[in-house]
Parts: sequence; C-alpha cells; structure tokens
Amino acid sequence: MTSSPSTASIPVTDGAAGTDAAPSKKLRNRHVTMITLGGIIGSSLFVGSANVISQVGPAALFSYAIGGLLVMLAMRMLGEMATARPTIGSFMEYARSGLGEWAGYLVGWLYWYFWVGVVAYEAVIGGAILHGWFNAVPSWVFAIALLVVFIATNLVSLRSFGEVEFWLASVKVAAIIVFIALGALFIFGIWPNSTPGISHLWDVGGFAPNGVWPIISGVAIVIFSYFGTEIAVMAAAESEDPVRGVRQATNTIVWRILLFYVGSVFLIVSIVPWNGLPDPDQQGPFAFLFSRYGIPGADLFMTAVILTAVCSVLNSGIYSASRMFASIAERGFAPKLVARKAKNGVPVVAVIASTLGGFVAVLVSFLFPDSGIFDFIMNSSGLVALFVYAFIALTQVRLRNKMSAEERAGLQLKMWLHPWLAYATVAAVVGIVVIMLVSGPSTQVQVGTSLVSVAVLVVVWPFVRRNLKKSGQYGKPITEAIEREA
Repeated sequence: MTSSPSTASIPVTDGAAGTDAAPSKKLRNRHVTMITLGGIIGSSLFVGSANVISQVGPAALFSYAIGGLLVMLAMRMLGEMATARPTIGSFMEYARSGLGEWAGYLVGWLYWYFWVGVVAYEAVIGGAILHGWFNAVPSWVFAIALLVVFIATNLVSLRSFGEVEFWLASVKVAAIIVFIALGALFIFGIWPNSTPGISHLWDVGGFAPNGVWPIISGVAIVIFSYFGTEIAVMAAAESEDPVRGVRQATNTIVWRILLFYVGSVFLIVSIVPWNGLPDPDQQGPFAFLFSRYGIPGADLFMTAVILTAVCSVLNSGIYSASRMFASIAERGFAPKLVARKAKNGVPVVAVIASTLGGFVAVLVSFLFPDSGIFDFIMNSSGLVALFVYAFIALTQVRLRNKMSAEERAGLQLKMWLHPWLAYATVAAVVGIVVIMLVSGPSTQVQVGTSLVSVAVLVVVWPFVRRNLKKSGQYGKPITEAIEREA
C-alpha cells in the first residue's frame, strides 16, 4: 500500500510505536478492541460501587454519569492528540511538547507512580482472594506469585500481554453483559420470582435521600474507578493500526461508560433498595444481585470474576507502568538503562523496575501492617488521575493553538467546542479537589499525601533539568516519524 498526500509522515516521539517493532510483534486489532472494552472494568465496579450507593442513594447514577462525562472529555482531547501523534508515553510526551519539559517530567513520573501503587494494591487483593480459597497458603505468597506471573506475561512479548489481556477482559465484559441481561429480565418481571418495576429508585427517602451534596462528592470517588481508560490509547500506539485503535478507544468511551457503569448501577438501585445492600466487605453488590436472581454459586462465580478483574488490572498496570517508565528514561528523566529493550521490543528493565515497588509494598503490607507505609503509597497516588486529566486539557489547548489552519483542518479527531470544554474540564478537576478537601479526613489525607509526592518531584526537578541541559536533551526536538498507510 502506498501513502497518499493526506497520510504523509507525521511527527511522533521517541519510542513511538512503529519505529522499532515489526508488524508481527504488534498488538492486533482484536487485542486493542478488548483492551478498550475492558479497560474501565475493575474491582472498583464489582465491589466499590456499593460504597458510592450507600453514601449517595439512587442518585449515585448522577455521580457516575458526571464522572463519566469528565473522563469522556479527557479521552476526546487525548484522542485528538493521539490520532495526530501516536506514541507510547502519550500524555507525558504531549505535555512536554505543549507545556514544556517540566510538565512532561511531572506527568510521566506521577503516572508511573500511580500504577506502581495500583499493581501493589491489586496484588494484595488477589492474594487475599486466593488465600480465601486455599487457607493453608499465606496470602502474601499468592500476592508475590501473581506479580511473578504477570511480570512473565509482559516479558514474553507484547503479543503475550495482549493475548492474556484479551481473555481476561473478555471474562469481565461477558460477566457484565450477563448481569445486565438478567437484570433487565428481572425489572420487566420476566425472570422467575422477580418483581417488575423500578420503584426502588425513589421509594426509600427519594431519589437523592441524602441531598444534592453527596452526588457531587460522589464524583470524587467514582472518577478513580474510570482511570485506566487511557491504557487503550497507549496500547493502540503499539498496534498494527495506531490511528484506528485510538479512534475506536475514544469513540466508544461514551457507550462503555453508559453500559458498564451507569447501566449496572441503575440495575442495582432499581432491584434493591439503596440501603439494603450488604457490606461490600462481606458480599459485593453484583454477587448479591446474582443471588437474588437465584443463580447457584453466585458468590463463587463473582469472586472468580473479581479475581479475573484483579489479574487484568495487574497485567495492564505492569504494561502501563513499564511503557511510561521507558518513555521517561528515553526523555532523560530517568537513567537510560531503563529504556533498554529486548529483541522482542519489550522494555525489560522498565518492566522489572516498575514491579519492584509492588514487591516492596506487598511485603510491607504483610510484614509491617501498622507501619502506615502501604497506606501512604496508596493515598499519595490518589490524585494522579485528576492531575493527568488537567494536564491533558491544558496540553490539548496549547497544541491545537500551535497548529496551522491546514493542520487543524487535517485532524482526524477533534475536541468539541475548543477550547471551552477543555477549560471546563480543568475547572471540574479543581472543583473535585476542593470537594475532597472538605469531604472528610479520608479524602483530605489523599489530597495531602498526593501533594507530598508532587512536592518531592518539584524539588528534584532542578537537578533533572541540569542533567538534561548537560546532555543536550533539554528541549530536544521530535525527530522520529512513522508512516501511516492509506
């Protein structure tokens, strides 16, 4: 196939997909499709949704919808930049190009730190689930074993990661589709022993029994459930058709949020009174409703699904952290050794280094449970999602404004109402942070510890900048390019 004038070489960043990997080593379209579908489905939906419902009531629907709107806007802006410039360390490189070296440095390290914490957390959760099935084996052994398994999955090849993620995501998507299908039959009175109707949306204290404020504060909780959507964009950059993958990930985000999150929460609060859900530590809302459907072994089934979700997040978390770490190193923000890749294109050092923090956090959580170290790691990465969304919005505005009229006309995916919706996204991020500051001790701790991690990076930045200038990498122009085929 030959390139047409409209698909000429476009500039991308160092380490961009396509510059160093043969097509046979890249992710296939079906991998990207399933990563896109399953990217936002985690244990936070299967279990954590009960916490939001218990605080907000049926109006949790609005919390999830508002949070989903913010994610949709961020993904649209990221999609605009990524279709024009597909790159593995996407938001870091875009922030660097649009706002300056300091922005790329902050975004890259914060994003990496976030996934290190997530990997540790999911390993602990997975270890606890397996320990519940096999009591003779300590949970920390299972946690370490899970880390080893998914390190190996990521090291074998990019295709190995994609294939494993394809099947893990397939299980999650299938479970939600079954849940929604049965829930719809239950609501319409078609399912055996079901009671038709949706009166539970208002019959216990009204639709918003605790008032309007919990709806807004609930957004601060649910926004973190959606974080991980951007993995699809990162994976698309290493696929056989990066631009197609990015467009797919961006254009399907609306119905994914509506179906998987808003749709599931609608069924939960319609079938069960909002204050009738069990403690999620004892039984998650999905398992509880499957029991109401009369499905035998509902608890075991949902526990297996949750374990699948945990494994999926572990797999994709190691992938995301390692790719960002390699991009950080390529830009000179970390030792060059981290960016080294094996013959199969996998950044081996980055994969291993990104999971060392997970091993340390897992061991600390079991050996020194009262030290507070594990809690600090979890809390100090809590605002990263919001920081990334704000940087994406500011970067998109800056990069669009730098474009010529011809370049803007050639964009394959455009942000709506530029630049006003981008500014609205930044305002929403600021508003959520303010809400977290006034909502109570737990969210205040998240804000405080997250700012500590930012402060550490700010203090170190002058030294990193000096090294960049010495090596000639400070402000280094983007020189690599890929060809998009017609």
